[in-house]
Amino acid sequence: MKVNGKDYQSIWFEKEAQSVKCIDQTCLPHEFSILTLNNLADACNAITAMQVRGAPLIGVTAAYGMYLALREDPDSYGLARSMLLKTRPTAVNLQWALEAVDKHCAGLSGKTLVNQALQTAQQLASDDVQICASIGQFGASMLEKIWQSKSDKGPLNVLTHCNAGWLATVDWGTALSVIYKASALGVPIHVWVDETRPRNQGAALTCWELSQQGIANTLIVDNAGGHLMQHGQVDVCIVGSDRTTATGDVCNKVGTYLKALAALDNQVPFYAAVPISTIDFSMSDGVKEIPIELRSAREVTHMTGIDEHGKRTSVQLSHAEVVAHNIGFDVTPARLVTGIITEKGIYQATEKSLKRLIA
Repeated sequence: MKVNGKDYQSIWFEKEAQSVKCIDQTCLPHEFSILTLNNLADACNAITAMQVRGAPLIGVTAAYGMYLALREDPDSYGLARSMLLKTRPTAVNLQWALEAVDKHCAGLSGKTLVNQALQTAQQLASDDVQICASIGQFGASMLEKIWQSKSDKGPLNVLTHCNAGWLATVDWGTALSVIYKASALGVPIHVWVDETRPRNQGAALTCWELSQQGIANTLIVDNAGGHLMQHGQVDVCIVGSDRTTATGDVCNKVGTYLKALAALDNQVPFYAAVPISTIDFSMSDGVKEIPIELRSAREVTHMTGIDEHGKRTSVQLSHAEVVAHNIGFDVTPARLVTGIITEKGIYQATEKSLKRLIA
């Protein structure tokens, strides 16, 4: 996708420097900074500190982390895998990517192992681009039909929560890929962007990303979505997912569940756009089974931005001794989900329908 008119992916291997490069998302939108990952510690920190984030991108970064670890010490496989697996518990793509490395590197050693680990990471990255493009194509056809059914033929108003764009994947994105592909079909689109407290991925990442691609967007506070739906200002909701169960429960950034409830009450379609790798077919009850990440209270009590002098700074929002509970994700039950958009097509949020993906 484009940044200031130039094509970028969120992560890539730079052959000349023999290093892994990625966009440092903690610097956006005020600074576009490229981060170099030189070793396992760099990869683990990038995931934990959310310099890279989004389930697909976390998985690809973990695969590159295995390569970086093995490049330093080919005998460190078990330790490296264990360290990476602990970085973020909710996104199932992390485990999926490490299992892919296991499969392709089994029985190898030395330089052959290192080379295969790199090749696997690069292949996962390449596959992700194609997968996300396909998600976008299937979803775009759906958006085009919704727009054509509108009586006023004004812009299609889409509401999204958090960032499920190309910054959350290697390229294109999941939920935002649908928007990009629909726009390319000629559908006039306007996106309502939830700020997505406490890390403000909507405000910092989604608005920036959409603007770079020339998509009209408006930032709203997290609690405004229901009001907009009540007044007919939202035509469809599309979100991503860090883990989706075999029965269609969708785990996404905290606050998604409330948007789905409001959508149901106002007859607004609610879709989740996910790669098949994000569907955990071993789980059937998302509320009970999906591990929910509990993050630092400081993300709630403090906020980072730039001051009037353009200097990046952090400010405290609450009194010093306040107790904050920072839940990273919530689960939207399948009954609230209109459909699951995948690289193979759009499926109902039911076990029977999703089983067709692994038939």
